[in-house]
Order: sequence, then C-alpha cells, then structure tokens
Amino acid sequence: MQLEGKHVVVVGGSQGIGYETARLAKQLGAEVTIASRSLSKLEEASEQLGKVYTAVVDFTDEAAVDRLFATTGQVDHVYIAAGSFVGGKILDGSVEQFRPAIESRVWGSVYVIRAAVPKMFSGGSITLTGGLSTARPVPGAWPTAVATAAAEQMSRALAIELTPIRVNAVAPGWTDTPMWDAIFGEAKQGVFQEVASKILTGRLATAEEVASSVIFLMTNPSITGEVIHVDGGHRYV
Repeated sequence: MQLEGKHVVVVGGSQGIGYETARLAKQLGAEVTIASRSLSKLEEASEQLGKVYTAVVDFTDEAAVDRLFATTGQVDHVYIAAGSFVGGKILDGSVEQFRPAIESRVWGSVYVIRAAVPKMFSGGSITLTGGLSTARPVPGAWPTAVATAAAEQMSRALAIELTPIRVNAVAPGWTDTPMWDAIFGEAKQGVFQEVASKILTGRLATAEEVASSVIFLMTNPSITGEVIHVDGGHRYV
C-alpha cells in the first residue's frame, strides 16, 4: 500500500475534505492523526474512521500547534484542510470580522509548517488548501480570495525553501461539505443546483474527489510546488 508505515497528519480532519483525506490515507495503510477545534466532531470522526489519533487544536494558536507536534513522533505527510469561508464587503462592518480568513489559511498554516517540518524526512510532503476564489473572486468574499491565493502562493514559495520536503496545494471549487450547511441551511441544495448548472462538469465535486487529489500529491514523489484544481472547470466559465 502506498502509505503503509507512513504517518499522515490532517489538520481540520474531523469533517469534509479533511475527514475524507484521513479515511483514504488510512485505507492506504497510513497511521493517521486528525486535529480539529471541536472535540465532539473529533469523537464522531474517530468512531467512524476506527483507529486514529485525535487532538483538539486551534491551529491559529501557535503554542497549541507546537504542543500537537511535540507528541506526534515522526511525520511523513501533512494536509492542512482547516480554513473557512469569510465574506463581507471591505467597506462594511469591522476589520476584525475579516481576520479569521487570513489567520487560518495563512498564519495557521505557517504555525503547522514550522512545527511539522522538523519531524519530517526527505520524501515527506505538506499540502495546503487554496480554492476557486483565487481565480474567480466574487464581490463580498475578498477575505477568502486573498486567503486562498496566499495558500497557493505559499505552496510555490515553500517548495523551493523547504526542499527536499515537497509542498503543494489543492484548490477545490464548490464542494459538497458540511461547511455549507451552516452557511445556506435549507437553501443549500437549491444553491448547489444553480452553481452546478453553470460549470463545465454540471456537478459539484465530492469531498472524496478532492481528498483523492490530496492523496495523489502525498504519494507522487515528483510533484512539488504545484496547485491541483478540483473545480469542474468553474474557473474557465
């Protein structure tokens, strides 16, 4: 198996794309650690996944991230799935409402990378999460667009700096994950149908489809500094 004997850490691994990445990694023989802010979600994910290590971590807290990796032992691959949609027009509201987008995808990723790399050997990898908003920003969602663009550019810059550790990013488009339940509620399926009608594939990606791209980046030793788009061609229309 491609990940037999490897240790995979998924930050934001209790649901959605992170959960599916942990599940696929475990199927391929990896030892898996999932980290999340929510104890209840971790417990639910652990029950479904079987034997995995869990840790409650706010990855925008540098000290908490350091404590996590102080106990992990060797780390082979890291996927940083954590990061949420943050909307709002730049002239409205408080600047503080926009900070979580940058804090999570940028500084949270920095904290994880600084803590993880000393535990990694040549051949290891880090995968970040960008997004469709980098190429297709929309009014009222500039914080997320800036954050995903930063994550994607970080993968390119750090691939050079951290070699022989490989650094890549996956850039999902609209993906059917629990994150959207909280945003759209009962209107979610209607929104999804409208979006799907406008993209080349005529359908949204599943969390598993995005996760399979993360696994591909972990297991292909010749790929670094790349961004894989899993958006149904949405950025072209």
